[in-house]
Amino acid sequence: RKLWTIPSHFFKNYTAWMNGPFSHLDPEAIEESVTDSFRMVYKLVKMFSGAAGGPELPEPLTVANAALEKLEAFKQYLPLISAVCNPGLRDRHWTKMSTQLGFPVKADASFSVTRGLQLELHKHLAVIEEVSEYASKEFSLERTLDKMQGDWTGVNFEYMAWRETGSFILKGLDETQMLLDDQIVKTQSMRSSPYIGPFEDRVKLWEKKINTIQEVMDEWLKCQQGWLYLEPIFGSEDIMQQMPTEGRKFKTVDTTWRKTMEKLKTTCEVLIVGADDELLNSLTKANGLLDEVNKGLSDYLETKRLAFPRFYFLSNDELLEILSETKDPLRVQPFLKKVFEAINMLEFQDDLEVTAMLSEEGEKVKFKTTFNPKSAGGNVEKWLIDCEHAQRETVADVCWRASENYAVTKRTDWMVAWPGQVVLCIGSLYWTTETEEALRSGKMVEHTAVLNAQLMDIVEKVRGKLTKLERKTLSALVVLEVHARDVVVELTAQGVASPEDFEWASQLRYTWDEINGERGVMVRMINAAIPYGNEYLGNSSRLVITPLTDRCYRTLMGAVHLDIGGAPEGPAGTGKTETTKDLAKALAMQCVVFNCSDG
Repeated sequence: RKLWTIPSHFFKNYTAWMNGPFSHLDPEAIEESVTDSFRMVYKLVKMFSGAAGGPELPEPLTVANAALEKLEAFKQYLPLISAVCNPGLRDRHWTKMSTQLGFPVKADASFSVTRGLQLELHKHLAVIEEVSEYASKEFSLERTLDKMQGDWTGVNFEYMAWRETGSFILKGLDETQMLLDDQIVKTQSMRSSPYIGPFEDRVKLWEKKINTIQEVMDEWLKCQQGWLYLEPIFGSEDIMQQMPTEGRKFKTVDTTWRKTMEKLKTTCEVLIVGADDELLNSLTKANGLLDEVNKGLSDYLETKRLAFPRFYFLSNDELLEILSETKDPLRVQPFLKKVFEAINMLEFQDDLEVTAMLSEEGEKVKFKTTFNPKSAGGNVEKWLIDCEHAQRETVADVCWRASENYAVTKRTDWMVAWPGQVVLCIGSLYWTTETEEALRSGKMVEHTAVLNAQLMDIVEKVRGKLTKLERKTLSALVVLEVHARDVVVELTAQGVASPEDFEWASQLRYTWDEINGERGVMVRMINAAIPYGNEYLGNSSRLVITPLTDRCYRTLMGAVHLDIGGAPEGPAGTGKTETTKDLAKALAMQCVVFNCSDG
């Protein structure tokens, strides 16, 4: 049955393939059909010839051989059909082919395989295949370009409302950016192709378009970032009044931004909006103004930092939040602990007069000299300078009064009558004085007994009824007094008999000295002498002092005394930072911790 159906099917198509126009032929389908028919007929020939082990059948074999010869003869035309039926062939290719062949060849309705054989095209197959291959490469580039342009269909800029600004911002640009990056690379690759000639102008225009879209997106996102950062800053009337020039420039940018985002409501297609040169120019100008505003803002913040150096320890955002509250000093309260070591709040009277400072633990210390932020004329840094002076003046004054009171008050009562910081400072001062006196008089054993008795008094006091603040004060005092007792025991054991001995000089000692014409506490260690900083520390805890702590103290005290850097070195988590912070407490200095790895 196959012997008749296969040749019948082939001969039925043969006429259409040979005489039908090239434009109606599908080279791949023809090749597949002919190849399949040839394979099956070849099997029949083997079967009828007896090669497959069956009987020889001469008559069917004759028919099968005839069909096989016909198929083999047609297979020779397949390369010609494939070359001429190329969908990429355009008029320019036929013209080129005609020129190389020396006679006109045109793929019109009457152009068929038979006509091609009459023109002996099969004899010039190399020329035809070369032109056809060239056409295929060009056609591939053309389809790639068409697909790239088609990929942008339905790609829009997405946007969303931004808080209470009444405007919008772009969102979800990742996929658009990926598509753009991919197409920029593809277009650049196409530009370098040797087959680009016929549509080089089209590719150049497309490349210009997508490069413009890329520039627009870059400028747009840069402008969005600047606008998001500056909008809340210049939304404050206080900042607008303090920086009128930058404020006007930002208003210009703000107007441009709002108009640009409103236009997206009309059309948001990336291919239309992104290729707008006018939009690119307006965004570029807006970014130029934003750069000027940022520079002006940095200069403005620098002047504030120069006026009040503690602002250097704040980020730009934190500083701007403080500076934007010029009308209401009470709104600066949340930022005080970022500027001062332990001032959590200030006590304001109805007329805004500041009369006291409060620590995070709730300890309250009244200022010796009050001040009023209203006198600063809205400049936050001015009344913060007043606050810094008032703090230091108050701590120094309370230390002096507590020192005088120490001599006339029972020690256990004195401990809970004064701020915790002052108790630790003056307690250490009296310990220094009494120990030096004991060294001179040779009464170190008796002095040790006194210190043990004082420690027991504190223990008895702790067992009684105390407020939370009083208990914190005594907790820190016990840590220092245990160390003080241990130092005296060690000095006694070593037979130290003079205040000039190194074993005593290497301890942290407190004395009253004349500092800049005024009486003040001086902290000493070996030959380093540093004035007590009078920074309010609140009622904070203190670290247990070990021999290693003392070594760190000696190094850092020497560094501070000489105004150079100190660098404790050791494995992570061994207490380098905490030791430095604890020394800052001993000196009543502000300690700011920066982690360089946080950027």
